[in-house]
Amino acid sequence: MNRYAVIVAGGSGSRMGTTTPKQFLALRQMPLLWHTLQAFTQVIPASNIIVVVPEPYLKSDTLQWIDAAFGAAITLVAGGETRFHSVKNGLSKVPNDALVAVHDAVRCLITPSLIEACFVQATTTKSAIPAISSVDSVRLQAPDGSNQMLNRNQVMLIQTPQTFHSTLLKQAFEQPYNDTFTDEASVVEAIGATVQLIPGETTNLKVTRPLDLVIAEYILQERTENFSE
Repeated sequence: MNRYAVIVAGGSGSRMGTTTPKQFLALRQMPLLWHTLQAFTQVIPASNIIVVVPEPYLKSDTLQWIDAAFGAAITLVAGGETRFHSVKNGLSKVPNDALVAVHDAVRCLITPSLIEACFVQATTTKSAIPAISSVDSVRLQAPDGSNQMLNRNQVMLIQTPQTFHSTLLKQAFEQPYNDTFTDEASVVEAIGATVQLIPGETTNLKVTRPLDLVIAEYILQERTENFSE
């Protein structure tokens, strides 16, 4: 099956404390989004990648580097009001009977090996959701402030790329938006389908706050040093 990716780059920089959207912040002189695209273009053709960005950036100079780095093959699509609507806009460019990976642009440390593993798993189970176990104790807090401990051995922290047969995912996104949708897996489960978890990577962090940039810089430095040895 042909493979596609929808890279969701529609977030803001609010939690990062900057007016620049996180996906365009620099990491080693290049935007976070560049690092993400570098990983995906090692697995699938650039022509099969759709990047969803805030509409004001579609025609801005901010994204000129994409053509310079990857050619004009990558498709840019305007984001929507929520992640759900942004992903749905991206899926409009993906054919049926394909595999599609939906990925957070700010998970810029994603490795080609995890991308490949997700595509391979989704080939047989129609879905592949990377996840890692929690190392912290976890409690569930109710609206009234009461809380209870959960068994952390049964708690999984979900990552992206969340990968599916495109026909299944596009069908799921035909349902009306619900504010309980937090990711693609929750959208698919809402139509009665099940999803398959696979091992994620602890380094596949979502750059959200200033400290995350420091950690990402350190991880990239470690990878560079290990590669040069």
